[in-house]
Amino acid sequence: MVILRRAKCYRRIKRPYTRKSKFNKQSFVKAIPQLKIIRFTMGDQRKSRPYKVSLISLQDIQLRQNSIESARVFVNKHLHDSLGLNYFFRILIYPHHVLRENRMLTGAGSDRMQRGMQKAFGTPVGIASQVKKGQSIFDLNLEEKDIPIGRLLFKKVTARLAGKYSVNVKKIIF
Repeated sequence: MVILRRAKCYRRIKRPYTRKSKFNKQSFVKAIPQLKIIRFTMGDQRKSRPYKVSLISLQDIQLRQNSIESARVFVNKHLHDSLGLNYFFRILIYPHHVLRENRMLTGAGSDRMQRGMQKAFGTPVGIASQVKKGQSIFDLNLEEKDIPIGRLLFKKVTARLAGKYSVNVKKIIF
């Protein structure tokens, strides 16, 4: 099992690195890790609800797919336990940026096993989504009586995501 590096190693936004072609010679990325986010929409989407609670980023940041999936599982489980299916929850960001790492060995004899920083392009280790300041990450459509539950869940879920966020409640006009 490979240990994940800390989120602070990847949270700065760089130029998106996504070039994957069906022709292998034209691809910069030879293999993209598999997407771990299982579902992007949850709950009952057929019924319209008058209020929308959003989690909005207060800074430019890069979020790895495992933190987005962890937040999705947390919110969906608590919403399902407290509201049943009387909600509609969406993930609005998609991880597309390939994260690379040039692993270095340590210990005795490691200088004979690796090339150091020569051709240090790195191998793909994960994918992340790049979030801009003011961009909405999650949307939650609720009834008026359920707004405090949605606000509380979004406040709690910010501990699973790198960066700073605000919770915004808006009435939807049909």
